[in-house]
Amino acid sequence: MASYLESWVDSLISSSALVNYWNYIFPMLVGLYLAISLYDKHRYGGRKKLRIISPPTDSTTDATRKLDGMEYVGELDHDGEEGYELSPALEEKPHVPYRGATVTFAKDPSEAADKFYAIVNNRRSVRKFSQRPVDRDIVERCIQAAGTGPSGAHTEPWTFCLVSDRSVKESIREIIESEELINYTQRMAKQWVTDLRPIQTNHIKEYLSEAPYLILVFKQTYSHKADGTKKQHYYNEISTSIATGILLCALQSAGLSSLVTTPLNCGPALRNLLERPPNEKLLVLLPVGYAAEDCTVPDLQRKPLDELIVRY
Repeated sequence: MASYLESWVDSLISSSALVNYWNYIFPMLVGLYLAISLYDKHRYGGRKKLRIISPPTDSTTDATRKLDGMEYVGELDHDGEEGYELSPALEEKPHVPYRGATVTFAKDPSEAADKFYAIVNNRRSVRKFSQRPVDRDIVERCIQAAGTGPSGAHTEPWTFCLVSDRSVKESIREIIESEELINYTQRMAKQWVTDLRPIQTNHIKEYLSEAPYLILVFKQTYSHKADGTKKQHYYNEISTSIATGILLCALQSAGLSSLVTTPLNCGPALRNLLERPPNEKLLVLLPVGYAAEDCTVPDLQRKPLDELIVRY
């Protein structure tokens, strides 16, 4: 195409018609240039990418250190520094024998699995709570159970903020309802709001002040070692999510109801309210208590086993 254009321009230059029809030819050339530019933009996304063969990288470069799926917060103190001797954040400990799971609901594994399924299958998201008092020790024991969750390099990257103070709960509700009003009316897609209609949710969150307890689960992106240097928390979001799942099961086993909420755009304000450090990011918020006597939930059905599992 380029060679054809060059030959056409040469023929025009050699002809007297170029002078006579220049006022027509010039706009045509500009239009042709714009057409080619638009074609390139459509094909290359606005920029042509050159294939560059990168030189071999050593163990301290981003190319080798940033593996797919890893969660990083940037360079850590002394990371890759020449002459600095690295040491594991986890204290070196001997490995001890382990005989597998020994504490179950029953001696028969099948019966134990059935009992556990019955407990978790009974769990529902509750949005109306009773004022019946809840033993703090029970809630804290459930949080302790959540702390048994596995984590990347055993960094235990979680913080559970347990709120029972009425004024703090009211402040949390004020922050969330203010943002949720904007979410429902402006930020969330219309289809999203429509999909929530059967659940009957909106920006009003009465349960935030009615529930006896609120548990705000924060993921820690990093922490600090005893010498003050940063300690990387690998897979911090996945690890904290697993711990939250254990927490839900523990609460249900203790006869307590809960609701998993993810307050959109509220994390920084809630972190500041609770005076949490910048390395902590809000993951979920759980109202916890006993369901109110007049509490209702949607009559939903869960997927059958054959839709959950693919056998090989």
